[in-house]
Amino acid sequence: MDYAALTTTMRRLAIEAGAVIMDIYNSDDFDVKAKSDDSPVTEADEAADALISAGLRATFPDVTLVTEEQAASHSEKASTFLIVDPLDGTKEFINRRGDFTVNIAYVVDGVPVRGVVYAPAKNRLFYTDADGVTVEETGAFDPATPGDTAPIKVRTPDNGALAVVASKSHRSPELEDYIGKYAVEDSKAAGSSLKFCLIASGEADLYPRLGRTMEWDTAAAHAVLAGAGGHVVRFDDLTPLTYGKDDYANPYFIAYAPGVELKSA
Repeated sequence: MDYAALTTTMRRLAIEAGAVIMDIYNSDDFDVKAKSDDSPVTEADEAADALISAGLRATFPDVTLVTEEQAASHSEKASTFLIVDPLDGTKEFINRRGDFTVNIAYVVDGVPVRGVVYAPAKNRLFYTDADGVTVEETGAFDPATPGDTAPIKVRTPDNGALAVVASKSHRSPELEDYIGKYAVEDSKAAGSSLKFCLIASGEADLYPRLGRTMEWDTAAAHAVLAGAGGHVVRFDDLTPLTYGKDDYANPYFIAYAPGVELKSA
């Protein structure tokens, strides 16, 4: 893989998809439908998916592509593949809360090695560069011309005063009980894959997810966190979270900065 070309392409497509999403987000109304699993999908999901898929297939025609919105792509099995969630946080989008992201990742042998996460309503753009180092870009987010970037890195956690980030839309007694095992100084709520990025940027230390997610929900942000020095492990046995599973479904997991003393289930 030409990682310089991959970085350029993923960044450009994420920004272009973000512009399409924001046009719909800022409109007076938009269509919302229910998928077969009763989860919502909007015209923004579908438009962003079409744009990203076309761009990736044109540039990397020989790489398997898996996207959330194209069920036929879910049967394509490979150890190395591109995986896309064109609009993670659809409920946040529908409720106009802003915590939604565009996610594109490249997985090699079960490991997400490159990724981009773009939150267009929050004006935040995170991605791995050609060397796999995670940066945050600031500026105008011109698809053709990168703005200023700065490497980001997880912080050294204080286990007596952790900052925990959790979902806005998927809280449960089980999750609250688990968080209660830690000495928490600050608890943040965020939607979509931004939770990983807050750890990557040193704004949080720990993100436990005790609920259903799919690989396209997490792969890009997993790569972003890894490129900033963080880790993502399974909740049950604390082994690394891997990708390319038969149904693309994730187990419960924990994302964290090294130094956090993980508690057992």
